[in-house]
Amino acid sequence: MIETGAAEPTVALRHASFRRYLLARIFGMVGFQMQGVAVGWQVYELTHRPLDLGYVGLAQFLPSLLLALVAGDVADRFERRRLLMVCYGILACCTGALAAIASLPTPSVGLIYGVLVVVGIGRAFAGPAAQALVPNLVPTEHFPNAVAWSSSVWHVAVVAGPALGGAVYAASNSRTVYLVAALLQLVALGAIGLLPIPKVLPRTEGGSWRRLLAGIEYVWRQKVILGAISLDMFAVMLGGAVALLPVYAKDVLHTGPTGLGLLRSAPAVGATLMSLWLAFRPIERRTGLVMFAGVFVFGLATIVFGWSKRYGLSLVALTLLGAADMISVFVRSTVVQLATPDDMRGRVAAVNLAFIGVSNELGEFESGVTASLLGTELAVIVGGVGSCVVVLAWMALFPALRRIDKLDVASLRAP
Repeated sequence: MIETGAAEPTVALRHASFRRYLLARIFGMVGFQMQGVAVGWQVYELTHRPLDLGYVGLAQFLPSLLLALVAGDVADRFERRRLLMVCYGILACCTGALAAIASLPTPSVGLIYGVLVVVGIGRAFAGPAAQALVPNLVPTEHFPNAVAWSSSVWHVAVVAGPALGGAVYAASNSRTVYLVAALLQLVALGAIGLLPIPKVLPRTEGGSWRRLLAGIEYVWRQKVILGAISLDMFAVMLGGAVALLPVYAKDVLHTGPTGLGLLRSAPAVGATLMSLWLAFRPIERRTGLVMFAGVFVFGLATIVFGWSKRYGLSLVALTLLGAADMISVFVRSTVVQLATPDDMRGRVAAVNLAFIGVSNELGEFESGVTASLLGTELAVIVGGVGSCVVVLAWMALFPALRRIDKLDVASLRAP
């Protein structure tokens, strides 16, 4: 097992501040996932073009990429709890704006993209602050357990959010979905406000450019971190079938908004089950090899989903895909946080989130472009094959990542 310094699998939940953080995380993510279902279905209904679903991801990704260094520096210079409250407030306002757009006689896709750009800005600053805050809420020896529970709660929200969003959309309309999502995001804002100010406060050092580039320099030096986050970036970017789920739901599997919500929830079901397993039975030995195996299974499951014409088989493939990806998420999250000093965590988290943004939002754009060129089903299959090839290449390029056995703070921070 990854040594956590605690025998009990629920040890991180003893800390009240961490429980409040989880409450904010689940409400905020349920709201965001509901918003995602509504945006995807609404945009595809308005345009009937897979490429426009790619633009949904691109509109949110570009601000995150352009502001990554600044957002990381801000998370290391200012009080992270208050920064998160501002970000949640912005995201709730954006969801309200989407509800207003949905109320128009003819909703504008351009206006939707404009609001999503602001969503991307809010997420750009919220991500590093949230990641850097968690190690201040629990003792270091309890952190791997906190990663498992944080991932579990996150994926429960990813399960509930799309399913709830699809059900509300089917029973009412997109405007109602957005209003419910905005309310949940406001609840998350309130939960963040209940967190105590961290005992370890961010600090600054050096000139502005030195501060901005410090995260990149640190990740480049720490090859284990570089290998872990780049593996996830390329594998998930190529295997990103989620962006095309509205096309599959409508044109391949012939289901409606409720079916789309369940499809979007399926990866999170698998991830939730896997994260709970990891909370009670953490990876004990050969952590690096287990991570590579998980990403390879992720690619295989993507291939099965791309080939499937049956709704049940597609749900199973997406569930397996999510479970396999969770193994990579767990190892990567633990490595990045334990290998990084607290005063650097915001900037390193920003680099990590920029890589994740490439894999998710830019991956959605790549999926939309590839689907427009090759067709939806072939694009997903080719992407899954690409993910498997990336695993084999990264095993050769990053032997230190492959050789990770147990996770140890001292060895992970070695120069």
